[in-house]
Amino acid sequence: MVITDLSPPEERPAALGRLGFCFGVGIIFGSLLGGTLSTTCGIQCPPLVGLTANLLGAILSFIFIPANTKGASADTQAAPPGGPKASVFDLKAITRLLLLPGVLPIFLIKVISGFPSGLFQIMFSIIAMDFFQLEAAQTGYLMSYFGVLQMVIQGLVIGRLSNHFSEGALLQASVLAFAVTGLAMALMSNVFHFCLVVPGLVFSLCTLNVVTDSMLTKAVSASDTGTMLGLCASVQPLTRTMGPTLGSLLYHSFGVAVFGHLQAAVNLLVLLALWRKPVPEKRDKLQ
Repeated sequence: MVITDLSPPEERPAALGRLGFCFGVGIIFGSLLGGTLSTTCGIQCPPLVGLTANLLGAILSFIFIPANTKGASADTQAAPPGGPKASVFDLKAITRLLLLPGVLPIFLIKVISGFPSGLFQIMFSIIAMDFFQLEAAQTGYLMSYFGVLQMVIQGLVIGRLSNHFSEGALLQASVLAFAVTGLAMALMSNVFHFCLVVPGLVFSLCTLNVVTDSMLTKAVSASDTGTMLGLCASVQPLTRTMGPTLGSLLYHSFGVAVFGHLQAAVNLLVLLALWRKPVPEKRDKLQ
């Protein structure tokens, strides 16, 4: 929310991409540092180092983050007069946000387009052992490869693409990449094939998440960006709630290729809908 408040609308995709890059760096180097510290200094050392880092982060946030980020950007606007302010438990206000012009189609694209790949990610640990015949260490190396690609794409690729292409074009590109990688997933037969598919899959995931988050926060007032980002973040828990049951049923009934077929079919339909009715873009906050 702070990133969306402090970044101008035209720079928001790049800023959200750099935020994802920082998370990737923390996950990769944090895991490496935690394992090293627990081996050399004992299991109590990583929590103490984590506590120290969190305290340092809290101090830095108090020093450098403005007390009121809503007024920090010249592009931010106040909420509509008389309109209810959205909160976590206010379903009426949340419904109002989703029914704002251009919000519901983008949110549905975010949910529907990313759902098949979410199923595959939930089932990946089982697929790695059962289909790819990987050991735990090899699965860890593969996940590190996944994480490095995510870090590079979010930190270096998306920001540059957003300077040359519109968000609508990037959204269509992510959906198209989802469809193509889905077809490739349906045809893969070993872990080498999967390694070739992963860059396209990571590009699709990162671009879809960054672009839709950016478009949705631009479509609502400044006071509602936190609620909208909360709704965006709820997509992943929703997938993780429904995913294990549905994913295991599909995998045991049709095999690993079903995730590729499902991803390709769903995203081809989404791409057709986007082609027939492009999503309108907003450069400024809702007046």
